[in-house]
Amino acid sequence: MDSVVVKRVLRGSWICVVVVGSLAAVYWLIPLLYPFLIAWLISYAMNPFVLWLQQNMKLPRWLAVTVSLLVYFGSAAIILSAALTRLVKELIHLAESFDVRIEEWRRLFISWTQSDSIQSILNEINRFIADNPGYENTIHKNIDNTAEKIGSAVSHLVNNFLNIVVGLISSLPNLGVILAVILLATFFISSHWERDMRFLARSIPAPFRRTAGDIWKDLQKALSGYLRAQFIMISITAFIVLIGLLILGVESAFTYALLIGLVDLLPYLGVGTIMIPWLIYAFATGDMTLGIGLSVLYGIILVARQLIEPKVLASSVGLDPLPTLIAMFAGLKLFGVLGLIVGPVTLVVLGAAFRAGVVRDLRNYILHGRLR
Repeated sequence: MDSVVVKRVLRGSWICVVVVGSLAAVYWLIPLLYPFLIAWLISYAMNPFVLWLQQNMKLPRWLAVTVSLLVYFGSAAIILSAALTRLVKELIHLAESFDVRIEEWRRLFISWTQSDSIQSILNEINRFIADNPGYENTIHKNIDNTAEKIGSAVSHLVNNFLNIVVGLISSLPNLGVILAVILLATFFISSHWERDMRFLARSIPAPFRRTAGDIWKDLQKALSGYLRAQFIMISITAFIVLIGLLILGVESAFTYALLIGLVDLLPYLGVGTIMIPWLIYAFATGDMTLGIGLSVLYGIILVARQLIEPKVLASSVGLDPLPTLIAMFAGLKLFGVLGLIVGPVTLVVLGAAFRAGVVRDLRNYILHGRLR
């Protein structure tokens, strides 16, 4: 084999080993280091406010960081406390009204089974059994098996829900420790922010500094734009849903609005995942007012998104729905619920690296042994 080809194969193999090793390191290290990564992101977000306090209020760095932590974490604690208090109240109300809902579903099921069409089917089944006595045991056995499977599925669902609740309660002490670690790490990282950033810049080899700088600038714009756009769209959707449900007189409107706003993150599916089954159920139960109101509300949400979303995404990078859905699904499988954020963020990082010419540099390195 020609020596040039051998060198290209070796360089390509070396790049594959580095890429796979880096991905493996990220996969294994994120569960261990994610509190410090969160602390770094908080420090990055706080740094402009810390600098403002230093320059305008003439505060020393450590005091400016302390004030910033109090402002940021205090505001987050107040907002979360208010939201959780309202959410818990509405969840308790939903739980109390669950018995009423079950009674309504029972009456609906009974009226459905007593309808002419169902009775006609039951008469046909009885006639078939009368004409074919040998099938009676088989039919009863299949019915028993189906009932057993349904009961097992319901029991499994209830057990899973209870396990989730118990897991959440048991994880509260661990969550408190993680929050304390994040708070302390944020203080230390932010206190030495400038020094650490200079050290990080010097640690990057000279041939990679320009590429790294381009990636970082593009990533800042893309990631902040993506997160800002998603937050704005979720907030708009949740606000429209909240107003609409309050007008319709729906109980626990805040909980429904928050849930629908979060579901709005899903590409293609979005609010229709909840709104469409809900309005179908409303029409099926004869609640025409609620069904028509939910249909109108769903239409308003769709129109509002079509009018607002292009303007909101104009200042951000924007992501195609299908790659975003794939990234979210892959992130969900690898990292759990957190992967719904990690997936699209990874997609943004890869896009920034591509636009910075990383793929071009790697190709030049494999073919010619140089980066540029």
